[in-house]
Amino acid sequence: MTKPFNPNANHAETAPAFLSVWDIHAYYGESYIVQGVSLNLHEGEILALLGRNGAGKTSTLRAIARLGNPRLAGGEIWLDHQPLHRMSAHQAAVAGMALVPEDRRIIPGLTVEENLQLAQIVPPVGWSRERLYELFPRLGERRKQEGVTLSGGEQQMLAIARALARDIKVLLLDEPYEGLAPVIVDEIEKTLNVIKAQGITTVLVEQNAIRALKLANRAIILDTGQVVFDGSAKEVLENTELRHEYLAI
Repeated sequence: MTKPFNPNANHAETAPAFLSVWDIHAYYGESYIVQGVSLNLHEGEILALLGRNGAGKTSTLRAIARLGNPRLAGGEIWLDHQPLHRMSAHQAAVAGMALVPEDRRIIPGLTVEENLQLAQIVPPVGWSRERLYELFPRLGERRKQEGVTLSGGEQQMLAIARALARDIKVLLLDEPYEGLAPVIVDEIEKTLNVIKAQGITTVLVEQNAIRALKLANRAIILDTGQVVFDGSAKEVLENTELRHEYLAI
């Protein structure tokens, strides 16, 4: 179970050292989407954030990244003792939060190389382009190719590489396997295992729950914008009744 939110507590002092989300509430217009979500994530952990379509997974990621939509209407978000809930999306990115959205957001008119260069214009800089090309050899082969002309799998690689090009503390991945052929999913999964081995703290939203759970240390399941399970990924993998009720698998 998640801890109850105490609005009078000093969460900067009581929170774990890395990502702490305390009773956040978020809206799209008048629609109440995220209804009191809390989670704690230690450095180096990978969290699978799961639930049926419409459960509030993407909205939770966007709220944590401090994007303007959905609108954060309550609660606190602390990243390494920094109050993200008081920051803009740009400030949160500088503080170390990186979101790879489902639609990838590759910048038209720029090559692969230029997309990565743009990510590193303003410090802090993360992985070097040479290191990123070692992780993603296909991107190295296509560095002079316009990013939006890449295949779907290659665009996903570029979106992840662009996030790693910054000196990030938490990586938020929204449906990284969406729309990709199984052989490409296998390739992306190998990359995520490399990222896991590097100790990069990650929150993963993925409809392919079994793959996500096998990659993750911990799991949170959302239902109608609320946390209904918070525990180990192994527990979800082994609990058929829980998976059937909340994930339909």
